[in-house]
Amino acid sequence: MSHRILSFALALPATAAAQEVGTWDDRIQAAVAEHEAETVAFRQHVHEFPELGNREFETARMVAEHLRALGFDDVRERVAHTGVVGVLRGGRPGPVVAVRADMDALPVTEDTDLPFASKVRTTYNNQEVGVMHACGHDVHTAVQYGVASVLAGMREDLPGTVLFIFQPAEEGPPPGEEGGAELMLEEGAFADPRPQAIFGLHTLSGLPLGVIGYTSGPALAAVDHFRADITGVQTHGAQPQAGVDPVVMAAQAILSLQTIASRNVHPLQPVVVTVGMVHGGERFNIIPDSVAIEGTVRSYDPEVRDLVEKRMNEVLGGITSAGGGSYSLTYDRGYPATINDTELTAESILTVRQVVGAENTQELDPTMGGEDFSYFANEVPGFFYRLGVHREGTRTGPHHSPFFRADDASVAIGMRVMSNLLVDYLLRNAD
Repeated sequence: MSHRILSFALALPATAAAQEVGTWDDRIQAAVAEHEAETVAFRQHVHEFPELGNREFETARMVAEHLRALGFDDVRERVAHTGVVGVLRGGRPGPVVAVRADMDALPVTEDTDLPFASKVRTTYNNQEVGVMHACGHDVHTAVQYGVASVLAGMREDLPGTVLFIFQPAEEGPPPGEEGGAELMLEEGAFADPRPQAIFGLHTLSGLPLGVIGYTSGPALAAVDHFRADITGVQTHGAQPQAGVDPVVMAAQAILSLQTIASRNVHPLQPVVVTVGMVHGGERFNIIPDSVAIEGTVRSYDPEVRDLVEKRMNEVLGGITSAGGGSYSLTYDRGYPATINDTELTAESILTVRQVVGAENTQELDPTMGGEDFSYFANEVPGFFYRLGVHREGTRTGPHHSPFFRADDASVAIGMRVMSNLLVDYLLRNAD
């Protein structure tokens, strides 16, 4: 399948507004074709040389240089460490709309046969690790890089302003640092100009190439992080009666924490409590003095977040009290849930269907994955959708795995869809 096969005809009502939208899409398709090769080359370079959160120095430099070369009215660098914000003012009066892409990679060692596969290694958390775009952020950045090219070429006819946000550290900043969408907002990403709405996309490994997925309303979960330190009394492994065993208490706690979801939260309320790390002990025949368990909680309802934290304290308190030990719990509330504005979603899906066809537009269930796009969408109405990247017949893996891969052809599809969404929003809301 070539890049050009994934071009879809419009089926618009015969109105003046629809004809204007159709004319715009013709122009957008031509511009996408013109800029596709350079944009795909950029994507491949970013994929081959990935950078972790708050360390996207080269990616950000290339983005900023590109926006300046396109004649953007304003380009701000080093927003939230390595973020870039660009302002493109159209030649016609109208609203301000924002678009966001995340630039950071993950500490994952790539295992694909791509000719531009990453071989980069670095140090993360005092460990040598591989670095890989294992979540598709290289595609997100490239799509937005290409959209900037497309819209800059027709800026005189744009009815309004587009705010381009290239964000670092969506996967979370390094330990001990701040970063991501929340810090970009604190440092004025929305300050001047302030957008009236924001759009964003994310690749989806299981979604076929050419298909766009969406969820109206609640789309991605809130992301919380917890660590419990369970303290006992160290002793010889052959004399457990002489100490207090934190390993046994930790084991009981891990199992009991699962009852929060199964017995304390309403069955129709989505929640996940996952223990992902257990640390304790230095030798096989020594009962240690402490064990740490660490994990994540995913939910949609703020009251559920409160309940989970409360019950975690009660569970840990009961188990350690019965076992003769003690505990401390750190419960950090991370990204809020990503909620797509229902009105904006309904309007946007009409555009998506016109661009890729109703048969290539798929409604998705909410996911327990999280996204800090939520911070932006809590400030102004947001629409966050999924871009299909899987070419039939190719080996791929899930997000965050060494085998994840996104097809290059998804870049042009993403450029066309996002360009149309931004232009249609400006057209609908122009004075």
